[in-house]
Amino acid sequence: MGPRNTTHRVTQKKSHHSALVAIPPEELWEPIQAIRRIHDRHIDRWMPHVTLLYPFRPKEEYDGEVRGVEAACAGVRPFRITLAEFRWFRHGTGSATIWLHPEPPDPFKDLQIAVGERFPDCDEVRQHPEGFVPHLSVGQARGDEEARLLSRGLQAKWQALPFEVAEVALIARDGDGPFRVERVVPLGGGSPG
Repeated sequence: MGPRNTTHRVTQKKSHHSALVAIPPEELWEPIQAIRRIHDRHIDRWMPHVTLLYPFRPKEEYDGEVRGVEAACAGVRPFRITLAEFRWFRHGTGSATIWLHPEPPDPFKDLQIAVGERFPDCDEVRQHPEGFVPHLSVGQARGDEEARLLSRGLQAKWQALPFEVAEVALIARDGDGPFRVERVVPLGGGSPG
């Protein structure tokens, strides 16, 4: 009789002080940040981003975990998206989050599946009723009517913002400080930007 396979799924540590995200190029941030300065109480904590995995591995483990991120991203080619439409999520508390919808959403969904397969316990972003919904948050509202009016007002002044998603970032924060980019991993197996 041969040796038994004793492999089992080990639960890894996760931290709300780290995340895996896609960040728009910094030269495109200003129209997003102009909205967030007025409507987003989290502007000082997060840069503009689309969350792929959160919570994620603690920053102290990034050296070991970056290879898994690289392997997941190697099979995903860079893609173009456009931030053109404002939408909102309703929360159980009655509040709402206003966000920009990346169009098309499918490349982000494919990217999230790729990294999610490498880190299956970091699945919180898939636990929403609709599953993973790619979004870039820009603010909060105190209910549906306020969210509807705010989204409509922002939409009337918004210029669509296209860009290429060519990398993901492992970000982390210390204590109550802001998130910072700790590592960058290119899509398609390219060199870090």
